Amino acid sequence: MQGRKISYVSSFFYLVFALSLSCSDTQNPGNIRTLRASREASPGLEEKVISHYNERGTLTAVTDYNSTNYFIYRGEPMGYQFELLNLLAEHLDLNLNIIVNNDLEESFDCLVNGQCDLLAKNVTITRERSRLMDFTLPHNQTRQVLIQRKPEKWQYMTESEREGHMIRTLLDLGGKTVHVQRNSAYASRLRNLVDEIGDTIIIVEVGDVPEQLITMVAEGEIDYTVSDENIAMVNRTYHDNIDIETAISFSQNLAWAVKKGDNHLRDSINRWLGNFKNTIEYRLLYAKYFRNQRSAWMVQSDFYVLASGRISPYDELMKKYSEEIGWDWRLLASMVYQESNFRHDVESWAGAQGLMQLMPGTANRFGVIDINNPEENIRAGVRYIAWLDDILSDRIPAREERIKFILASYNVGLGHVLDARALARKYERDPDRWTGSVDYFILNKSNPDYFLDPVVRHGYARGQEPYNYVGEILERYEHYKNIIAE
Repeated sequence: MQGRKISYVSSFFYLVFALSLSCSDTQNPGNIRTLRASREASPGLEEKVISHYNERGTLTAVTDYNSTNYFIYRGEPMGYQFELLNLLAEHLDLNLNIIVNNDLEESFDCLVNGQCDLLAKNVTITRERSRLMDFTLPHNQTRQVLIQRKPEKWQYMTESEREGHMIRTLLDLGGKTVHVQRNSAYASRLRNLVDEIGDTIIIVEVGDVPEQLITMVAEGEIDYTVSDENIAMVNRTYHDNIDIETAISFSQNLAWAVKKGDNHLRDSINRWLGNFKNTIEYRLLYAKYFRNQRSAWMVQSDFYVLASGRISPYDELMKKYSEEIGWDWRLLASMVYQESNFRHDVESWAGAQGLMQLMPGTANRFGVIDINNPEENIRAGVRYIAWLDDILSDRIPAREERIKFILASYNVGLGHVLDARALARKYERDPDRWTGSVDYFILNKSNPDYFLDPVVRHGYARGQEPYNYVGEILERYEHYKNIIAE
């Protein structure tokens, strides 16, 4: 049950691009200081923004899940919008709450009705939309392109033969049926094209997102769709039979949007984004998701959730054994990822082994014969959780709260958690509430003012580990719930 700080930024991909561009790690302290210095240089504006959201301490953003913006790969949340949002929230010193919605109209309504603070998607700036919401500086630019399927046996054709099967002038769209996402800028552009070419284009608006429609073109279910070029380029890496060379628009700005009149938030984002886009960190981030040839391999992986629906090779085992304790299997999956990154043969410096990082004594107690056997390891880990639950159930009746105490106990040991509850009670905090109460005292169990207190029976503990452990598992669980079906 080892504790570890899990980074939500894929250090592997950053390393690849850092080497290719001969630059240093983007997560170094110098870059962090740069972001903080930017905030300190304009304290009045940032303080207004933070004060405005401080009642909740949270920035709520709606985004969409796809292969570039927000997704789960090998158990880890990733995505261009996801990482931008995390950097912004860190800059504003706010917690980030992500709402996932792939329906544009519903997303617009979420913002207009005040259910979220920020629309963080690749939203094309139009005059019509500008009447409903305020846009930030563009975070990117792209143009719209037609997605069409190459002819059969295109590999054996000459370039001129292949071109003869492709739509290359917009006039040739007359009479064609094009499927696009409902209420999208693609639909608006096609309607304008109808007037421009003086011919009919059959526009079919559907609920599918552009990437789903691109796949349908590649698989022959539909003939044409429209996408932003940067998205099309990513998808071309794993659908080699699609053609994306025909542009149907000039370059367009893509931006975030805030509620109409929310000038403090918009201006603060603009100040941060204007600076951030000039950094090497931004160039690495953009390259990671839009220029990385590894994306084809990643998207075709069994553990790219949008394609496979799977988090790990052990999903069925986690579903099976989570029923024994009444947990959502996705919560157990987040815990297993925290423990082992889904590696069944990993061993910690302290001797904890397997998917759930069982110590040998715990493994023996719960009947494990082969500690590296995935099923035995998960079964024993779950039964250890059940044992902790049985002890804590009389002390902490609220089930959702109790889960936080169970997670902390799994990481640092039940005795240290009971000590933290005793300290909370002594200092007139709620011993049955984790966040803002017991978590404070577990965090401070490395402080002699607390671990030498007479109510403490188990002494010193590195409290930062269980504190991070609980928070990271629950945060990752929220991402799993956003994207992965029960």
